[in-house]
Amino acid sequence: MLKLEQVQKRRNTFLLDNISIELPEGYIMGLIGENGAGKTTLLQILAGLLSADKGEIRLNGISLAEEEVAVKQEIGTVLHGDMFELRDTLLRNGNRYGRFYRHYEESSLKECMAEFGLDGRRKYGRLSKGEKLKFAMAFALSHKPKLLLLDEPAANFDKEFRTLFVKVLRDYVADGENTVILSTHLTSDIDMLADYLLFIKGGRQLLYGDIESVRERYRMAAGEEYKLKLLKDRIIHMENGEFGSRALVHNTGKSFDSTLKVWEPSIEELMYFMEKCPGI
Repeated sequence: MLKLEQVQKRRNTFLLDNISIELPEGYIMGLIGENGAGKTTLLQILAGLLSADKGEIRLNGISLAEEEVAVKQEIGTVLHGDMFELRDTLLRNGNRYGRFYRHYEESSLKECMAEFGLDGRRKYGRLSKGEKLKFAMAFALSHKPKLLLLDEPAANFDKEFRTLFVKVLRDYVADGENTVILSTHLTSDIDMLADYLLFIKGGRQLLYGDIESVRERYRMAAGEEYKLKLLKDRIIHMENGEFGSRALVHNTGKSFDSTLKVWEPSIEELMYFMEKCPGI
């Protein structure tokens, strides 16, 4: 289990504040929020690239602050930026950095590279951005981490590889022992893949929980503006359009006017309407 308790980090004027979650093994957590919300900062803290100012992080009961080397052994990362030697080949890079991980296997790296369409003889610096992310993922999987951190990788993948990417993630968590945190703007990936959701807005934790429980707290409602306004304090945010109005509302269990169209929000709708609400 990954457990965060009141994790805080200040970077210049930005404050990532009071992030607290418990994520069981065997699940994929979607991490969402607008640019600048703090998603990358949180992933860098979990990867050990930044230190939290306050709070505690534990992976399977082991404290990241107290036993950093042991915890990092269990974490694989796919982050942006050149994390490998530009002039070395992919295979040399894998072996160079793989020696720091006790479960690294060259054969596993070669297998992943072949599956991802990467030639181990190519130099890392000659790869496209998408290929660099594919290699980072291949390397991460080759040392068999318990926690895989993914920072917006899929937006740089072609359609064919995105299908494989989904399969790889599902296979990775299938044994119930591995966990994924996937930060993405592609909310369709969250709808398709994620079991849990963490929504950060302005450095604050806005929502956390399993997807179904989170969705159950809210409803989308559409219809005539005056009928929506009758929902009063249940309304989180409402928008008026040419063909009527729609709103994200709290699902309190109370009935809705029969003329309103009501449905469970998608992740995209949930994120859009909550981002638009200034009071949240």
